[in-house]
Amino acid sequence: MRDLGNIRAAAPGSTERPAMTGGLADSVFDTASRDPLLAQIARRTDSGDGTWTTVTAIELRDEVVDLAKGLVASGIRPGDRVAIMARTRYEWTVLSCALWAVGAEVVPVYPTSSHEQVEWILRDSGSVAVVVEDEQGVMTVGSVCASLPRLRHVWQLDTGALRALVERGRPVPATTVDSLRRIVLPDSTAVIVYTSGTSGHPRGCALSHRNLASTCDTLLAGWGHTWAPPGEQPATVVFLPFSHVYGLMLQVLCLRGGLLMGHEPDLRADVLAASLLTFRPTYLCAVPFVFEKLYKNVLRAAQQAGRGARFERAVRTAQDYALAMERQRLGTGPGPGFDLKLQHALYDKAVYRKIRAALGGRVCGAVSGGSPLSRELALFYEGIGIYVHDGYGLTETGGGITAQPLGREKSGTVGHPMPGVEVRVAPDGEILVRGPSVFQGYVNDDPGTHAALQDGWLVTGDLGHLDPEGYLSITGRKKDIIVTSGGKSVAPAALEERLRMHPLVHQSVVVGDNRPCVGALITLDPEFVAHWRGALFTPGDAPGREAREANALRQEVARAVAAANTTVSRSESIRVFRVLPEPFDVANGLLTPSMKLRRDAIARRYAVEIDAMYQSASRVPREQRSEELPQWDDSDDVFRRTR
Repeated sequence: MRDLGNIRAAAPGSTERPAMTGGLADSVFDTASRDPLLAQIARRTDSGDGTWTTVTAIELRDEVVDLAKGLVASGIRPGDRVAIMARTRYEWTVLSCALWAVGAEVVPVYPTSSHEQVEWILRDSGSVAVVVEDEQGVMTVGSVCASLPRLRHVWQLDTGALRALVERGRPVPATTVDSLRRIVLPDSTAVIVYTSGTSGHPRGCALSHRNLASTCDTLLAGWGHTWAPPGEQPATVVFLPFSHVYGLMLQVLCLRGGLLMGHEPDLRADVLAASLLTFRPTYLCAVPFVFEKLYKNVLRAAQQAGRGARFERAVRTAQDYALAMERQRLGTGPGPGFDLKLQHALYDKAVYRKIRAALGGRVCGAVSGGSPLSRELALFYEGIGIYVHDGYGLTETGGGITAQPLGREKSGTVGHPMPGVEVRVAPDGEILVRGPSVFQGYVNDDPGTHAALQDGWLVTGDLGHLDPEGYLSITGRKKDIIVTSGGKSVAPAALEERLRMHPLVHQSVVVGDNRPCVGALITLDPEFVAHWRGALFTPGDAPGREAREANALRQEVARAVAAANTTVSRSESIRVFRVLPEPFDVANGLLTPSMKLRRDAIARRYAVEIDAMYQSASRVPREQRSEELPQWDDSDDVFRRTR
């Protein structure tokens, strides 16, 4: 077992890429030729003690070649599409590189997809083979095979399918793979990534090898030196799904830039925490939910230890310190004063370094993507010594298109357009993008492609604004805008983001289309509710405890709503809300596999609750309505719903 903390850095200059002449698989072969002993991937051992072993660049290349030979022997040809329906694991990386090496196109599929979604993607893409993870995946694909005449192979990872492919390919000479790899062009299609499908069928975005490589190469050239302390090899644990463009971009980034990549397929909080602790990444790539959850877990632990008040003071100090530092680097302030520096130093020893240690102790920075990260949370992480770069990108752009300028970072924005990318904002607030990473088009959907690509610009469907210094801020999705019966347009994202900052709130959906005011559907974090209940009352309290708990929780949720309302005007504020009995998740069809809200499905599922929420508010006499707190139907039994 090699100590991951002492693995040498990649060779100097290894992130500088010449003009791209081939496909993404070339990265594996080029690195193996240039630096064969470079640790490319870390794999967790079977010992159960959290140790990792490394796969060198030349070992990875040899595995890719052996598997590519098996694919050729099985009839996979250039231009064929092969679906991968698996979690984020080592085999995903080897398989995708092998497919690219023979000129095939990868079709990522979320392993949690329904039968209907799997059928649609495999049929729409015309996939000739699919790789599944386990028996459940075989059953899912098997149930829809009758409608997939082009599907020839179903390979199961957990039964040794890749080993069998390697054996099958032994008679195929390695020169065959080399010949196929050399005819892959940068503008050949590399992947067909299907959008989340928040409404209607998902659409397949065709991304070329150049589309995916251009963003990664720009990041490596401009920001790569910040991803690890000097002299150390950058290392990251990839746990985001490769079925999403963000996770896919991270894989390409690691392969092209010589980052040490570890895979974590299990997203349970305790498993992920253990992986971070043992792998000890230098850089963390996640979505806002992960950063929110980490913050809430630390807060809960502090409260359980009787140090909640101190932690909250430490949070405020971190945010104040980060804000002062931001003003200094933007030229609008002198930086932290002596007292703030002293207070920050004290909390760094007592609080902040413990949080950093829980992430492995080597994290020097992070990036958040998928949805906007709240400014308050970004300032907190910067204040504890981990600046979280909040970037912006879409499936249609092959990942990120903006980044924070080094030394001029501004929390609450997604930074500047990256070199080579142009961003403008239309008069109606819609963001338009032009650059080398913009996709080739939607598969089997020419009208949709023409609608998305107008005069060379990608119409993103996102709303935002550019400030005078060129920083882009995202305000929401155009299709998500709520218009009340009074004609007020409300972007729900900011309110929902602010609500989630409260420890008790797990999820929130703002509603109000054709309603007299804005409302919210809220789900609670069951772990924090249990902790909150235990801290509020002790066992054996006097009769009537349950009613007092319910009243206290109503007040606490009302305070969370009131805090969210401070970020918007009075006419945009939440006036009514309802706590729901279950969270939104993929299993109940209320989240997409990439964890985005299915707003239409939520509105249909909870139509009765939404109607009741507004009717309850309308029955309250006007003179009795609070202008500061939203209404709550007295019939809500919160604890019955969250036990």
